[in-house]
Amino acid sequence: MRLTSKPVLCNYYVTYRCNAKCSFCDIWEKPSPYITLEDVAQNLRDLKRLGVQVVDFTGGEPLLHRQIDQMLGMAHDMGFITTLTTNGMLYPKLASRLKGKIDMLHFSLDSSDKEEHDTGRGVACYDFVMESIAVAKELGERPDILFTVFRRNLHQLEEVYEKIVLPNKLVLIINPAFEYNTVETGEQLTEEELNYLTAFGRRKRVYLNEGFVQLRRDGGNHTSDPVCKAASTTLVISPENELVLPCYHLGTKSFPIRGKLYDLYKSQEVEELKRLEGRLPACEGCTINCYMQPSFAVEVNKYFWKSLPSTLRYNYMKGTWKRLLPSVKI
Repeated sequence: MRLTSKPVLCNYYVTYRCNAKCSFCDIWEKPSPYITLEDVAQNLRDLKRLGVQVVDFTGGEPLLHRQIDQMLGMAHDMGFITTLTTNGMLYPKLASRLKGKIDMLHFSLDSSDKEEHDTGRGVACYDFVMESIAVAKELGERPDILFTVFRRNLHQLEEVYEKIVLPNKLVLIINPAFEYNTVETGEQLTEEELNYLTAFGRRKRVYLNEGFVQLRRDGGNHTSDPVCKAASTTLVISPENELVLPCYHLGTKSFPIRGKLYDLYKSQEVEELKRLEGRLPACEGCTINCYMQPSFAVEVNKYFWKSLPSTLRYNYMKGTWKRLLPSVKI
């Protein structure tokens, strides 16, 4: 049963440029412009009309955009829940400008060992994450640690939790790694390791969408009976101001927006692509978290029920449920 036909999330790529070179990501390899403030303003108005509730300003490294604080402020003032993930390298310098504009602020950290984390990220950023935590706390912000889990760093979960998350009263977000295109993440987690994640996800100050774990147990999305609803739940906007379908990672077509996002999203050509969500050959076995999370939220199935407890708990911890109240119709 589908709960809503409206999109709930926008993944807004402000640039593909990045000051890190993560081994499990190819975005930083792309040449890229920066989105313009004028396009963001128009697109946010259309996103509001379409029913979108969450805007994730992403990249690349989103803090490379010199007007990111203005974009976040604009979206926040319009009532969107705003999210941003950063490697922390630029956050200490920009923190005061960003204060109060990000509902879900995530610092990427994959190990409590400085050398191990920096090696995976291709740049020395561990110390910046530690500084970012201190600066954010001093400003009264409530950041999260986003831990991308591979087999090779699974052993680091406990130390990050005990040494960094708990002492700083943060939330640990467990983000199981996923493959896409030619980007490889190493051996897949075993059943025993997935069970370990499930148990870890029950700890205090930990968020793990159990739907991600279940999907991996089931072998990912299946084109014969797709769980993925990427194109109908999520709008992907590129730095070139194009609508990318069906999703960024497997996107097969881009449409210039030209100030008419609402009309474009409702057009027949886009509607036809939406109907192919989860059914394209490249969709078989897909476990891309950033599209599965909204997919789990809009259709009542086993993934919905697996995801619900942790999602409710996280939104309660972060207080973001309060920002959704004005849009709830009884």
